[in-house]
Amino acid sequence: MSTYRLDQLFRPKSAALVGGNPREKSLGRIVLRNMREGGFAGTIHLVNPDFAEIDGVRAVPTLADLPSPPDIAIVATPPEAVPTVIAQAANAGCAAAVIITTGLGHGPGSIAEATAKAARAKGLRLVGPNCIGLMLPAAKLNATFAPRLAPAGDLALISQSGGIAAGMLEWAAQQSVGFSAIVSIGDQIDVDIGDLVDYFALDHRTRAILLYIEGVQDVRKFMSAARAAARIKPVVVIKAGRHAAAAKAAATHTGALAGSDAVYDAAFRRAGLLRARDLAEFFDAAETLGRVRAVQGKRLAILTNGGGIGVLAVDRLVDFGGIPAELSPETREKLDAVLPDTWSKANPVDIVGDADAARYLAALDILLADKSNDAVLVINVPTALASTTETATAVADFVKARRTRVMNSKPVLALWVGAGETASGAFARAGVPHYATETDAARGFRHLVRHGEAVKILMETPPSLPEHFAPDRDAARAVVEHALADGRNWLDPIEAARLLAAYAIPMVPTFLAASPAEAETVAGPLFGEGRSVVVKILSRDIVHKSDVDGVRLNLADGPAVRKAAADVIAKAKAANPAARIAGVTIQPMIVRPKAHELILGIAEDPTFGPVVAFGQGGTGVEVINDKALALPPLDLSLAHDLIGRTRISHVLRGYRNVPPARLDEIALALVKLAQLRADVPEIQELDINPMLADETCILALDARIAIAAVPLVGGRRRTRFAVRPYPSEWERHIVIGESWRIFVRPMRPEDEETVRDFLTHVTMDDLRLRFFAPVKDFGHAFVARLTQLDYARAMAFAAFDEDTRELLGGVRLHADANYETGEYAVLLRSDLKGRGLGWQLMQMIIEYAKHEGIRRIEGQVLAENTVMLQMCRDLGFSVGLEPGGGDIMKVVLDLGNGKTA
Repeated sequence: MSTYRLDQLFRPKSAALVGGNPREKSLGRIVLRNMREGGFAGTIHLVNPDFAEIDGVRAVPTLADLPSPPDIAIVATPPEAVPTVIAQAANAGCAAAVIITTGLGHGPGSIAEATAKAARAKGLRLVGPNCIGLMLPAAKLNATFAPRLAPAGDLALISQSGGIAAGMLEWAAQQSVGFSAIVSIGDQIDVDIGDLVDYFALDHRTRAILLYIEGVQDVRKFMSAARAAARIKPVVVIKAGRHAAAAKAAATHTGALAGSDAVYDAAFRRAGLLRARDLAEFFDAAETLGRVRAVQGKRLAILTNGGGIGVLAVDRLVDFGGIPAELSPETREKLDAVLPDTWSKANPVDIVGDADAARYLAALDILLADKSNDAVLVINVPTALASTTETATAVADFVKARRTRVMNSKPVLALWVGAGETASGAFARAGVPHYATETDAARGFRHLVRHGEAVKILMETPPSLPEHFAPDRDAARAVVEHALADGRNWLDPIEAARLLAAYAIPMVPTFLAASPAEAETVAGPLFGEGRSVVVKILSRDIVHKSDVDGVRLNLADGPAVRKAAADVIAKAKAANPAARIAGVTIQPMIVRPKAHELILGIAEDPTFGPVVAFGQGGTGVEVINDKALALPPLDLSLAHDLIGRTRISHVLRGYRNVPPARLDEIALALVKLAQLRADVPEIQELDINPMLADETCILALDARIAIAAVPLVGGRRRTRFAVRPYPSEWERHIVIGESWRIFVRPMRPEDEETVRDFLTHVTMDDLRLRFFAPVKDFGHAFVARLTQLDYARAMAFAAFDEDTRELLGGVRLHADANYETGEYAVLLRSDLKGRGLGWQLMQMIIEYAKHEGIRRIEGQVLAENTVMLQMCRDLGFSVGLEPGGGDIMKVVLDLGNGKTA
């Protein structure tokens, strides 16, 4: 349901507590007292069939006995009463209920299932059960059993743990940090993390979102919500259970490398979330991101009255990936004019131990004006020569005043060693992040940098894929289907090579031989001019050949091949008597002394689905443990980022007399693997290990591919991608008239330049009709909004002339967070209007919406755009005035409720 009715949950005008008893320490009585003492301006009701009053508040037996339904119900009854209470709340017309009660169980036949069913019947939203409740500081509603109401502010906390939420309250009270909302979500039988991230992403009262999670249920919804939110505001996450044991033993090297927490890490990175590793870092992130905005660089200037701590701060800054800012000559000259001769003349700017408030302000003003830095850290060590509290107050007031008069003022961070309440309070009131140690301060600055980088990556336009990359999907599917029909779960080496060849991933030629004698015959043509071969055991029951001594290298003639084949077969039978031995494989011996051994692979994570792995390959891959993970699908930018997060990436760039490997080809191979898994979801695990890479090419030497049948869902095989992949099934070839051949496909991020060129062929008047205002800026930010789609929520079809490859027009549909209503827009080249392309695109987007189960398509059209309005009528849209929209018409097409396959 996503954000459905959450506005009433977070902006209630009335609330009812259901349950409780007169005992002093009873849960219900504590919650009721908190609700009353918080200062909530709305109406508070008490519902309890067993007591006429509690704590002086009159009770009614049921929610139906109230004069009007409350917006939200807070449920603190025994577990067995919860389904009945929820049914009453739904029938009464409540928008939401927060279930504090524990012990509802899980799964079929549980109280939780009955509760959820009762709520769904009327669209009642549920938070919990098994949570501490809901806190809305601005509304002064404390519907929890936490000991205090948090101050109002602009941080939203979403926590699966009530204890963490309560701990954040205590920390916030000490730091004077405020919240827009605190939601303890418990068992998430309805409202989940994704729903709340969606809501707070668009909540103007929330500057940053803090997440404490233990697991994710609906990963696609979570990823879509997180990616959308991270483009708008910082989202900080801390996840418990980083060192939990893997759920199952892995059959491939890739599976062994893809640990559960590493996959979460990859998911957070893909979504642009900032991960904290512990509560201290979580609090630091909240302190920083709750007070200042992200920076666009990582250069930090440090202003201090103590040289030693300044140097320590530089050390920690560099540890966290920051850069000590260089002072420009102009800045040094200005500092010379206001500082004593003994100042440091460099960054850190040490203004000497007797520095008073005036000296701090003079230096700070100059540093903030210097374009050579992106932020300033102000450090103070107490001395008897100047008042630390006076300096803190002066700095805080200066920063606050500057922020009001200077647009996009640089962030200022403060480190006051041994700061008392006066100094801390001054910084808190001024909105200046302040820290106890140089480590905390450097880490806080890192959060600002990482958020800026995450937004940039999310908005980045990837390089286009080579035009010659045209995978043979039918050939790949045929290979897998044949193996499945044969009752096998692993592809043999010849099938693996054919599968990779269908996606233009180069692999060494591979030949099969059922016996040593056949091996000698097969190897014969491979010899000559000093060439040799490799023999490997072939058995579906032997996962890693090296475990049974099943590989022989550098065999120079036929007799050596026969002997090697007999030897590896004997060794395999001795090591694993039950193994089914099919024979051996023969490959040319590849000798590249300066080539690097890599591993490229795909693993299946039980939560996030397919994961792409890259790292240093070879037989010791798990021991070396140099790997990075990414969620597919990939583009070339994401693939290069994946490569760059490994240690081996440093040597791949070349060193001494070893030239750089072909990094672009490695990245392209990763993109191809991700696309292969999207097109052939029967692939469960895939290892290319090793893949050789040097300055000449890349070449796979061995590949293991596990497969399994995948059931059809809605006429398609389910991919289980956490990020919905490029939907190639929506590519269409259409003909308009007798010979106008058009290729229509989903828009891709790399289409940015194509779209920018297309917009130059649209008149200013047509742009005004489309965007409702004159459009002159076709910069990256504008075009990226058109090309960078989350296919789980939006679709845009681009129409290309098949002969000229020019973009002719496009249509888009963006679904709301509830995935019920989609807003459409269509735009054609101005010289092509009236030829039927717009009609074809509208028909296609309507077909797509029906397939996706979207119930309504809506759009806004200027009244003067009579051509569009008539087309909408012909397509079955209703047309009417947009309420309060002046000359804007609203068009609506009702598609019904069901999906079509």
